[in-house]
Amino acid sequence: MREFLYSEVAAHHGMPNIPDDPELAIAAGKALCENLLEPLQATFGRIVIRSAYRSSTVNAFCNAQRRAGKPGYSCASNESNHAAHIWDRRDAEGNMGATACIVIPWFARRYQAGADWRALAWWIHDHLPYSSMYFFPRLAAFNLNWRENPLREIRSYVAPKGKLTGPGMSGHEGSHAQFYEGWPVLAVPEPTG
Repeated sequence: MREFLYSEVAAHHGMPNIPDDPELAIAAGKALCENLLEPLQATFGRIVIRSAYRSSTVNAFCNAQRRAGKPGYSCASNESNHAAHIWDRRDAEGNMGATACIVIPWFARRYQAGADWRALAWWIHDHLPYSSMYFFPRLAAFNLNWRENPLREIRSYVAPKGKLTGPGMSGHEGSHAQFYEGWPVLAVPEPTG
């Protein structure tokens, strides 16, 4: 949880980044870990958390800085981040959820050598119960969201930019194994306890 609560914005500005509803934040974070992060780490090795939980206060501050045009701030509104980076608030439909921005070094090395970000996106799409993914150009970092009643959509700031897939789109269903041929098979995480 320490990794999830760390925020550069909060640290720089002396703001606490603590959940108002710790039980909901822990439940959402646990679901994110068990369903997405732990299987990814068991399959590809250590993952790096770049950003995860944001309190409503930290997120609102970051969003205000972004709207004021200050560089280095990229938070969306609090409402759009409920059940995403703001783990201790349910979304408008009442769903619990959690997002972490992560890097998978195993893939980042391949990405730097020219691998297509869509290979990782399709691997996750075919193997894990994610809600949404949003890929960024630097290090093939991406926001990975788990949510009750998942959306199952992938978007990117990396070419080709925009929406890769979502429900009802051509190619959304079925296997996409041709994109990640020779990749590791999904590993079952070791039980913790």
